[in-house]
Amino acid sequence: MIIVDVQENESIERALKKYKLKYNRAGVMRELRDRKQYSKPSVRRRTEKLKAVFRQKKQVEMV
Repeated sequence: MIIVDVQENESIERALKKYKLKYNRAGVMRELRDRKQYSKPSVRRRTEKLKAVFRQKKQVEMV
């Protein structure tokens, strides 16, 4: 459960923004998507490696 501390003078919009930020950082949606469909450990490792290669290529392109 995500708890957001709201101060007295804080607007609802600001509190909602804090909640959304905490929600995204907690990775709730990512975990739900991962649990929706089972993937074998070998497939999971392969996708992680492919993502790492992609990130490295993007980083090299930026430099």
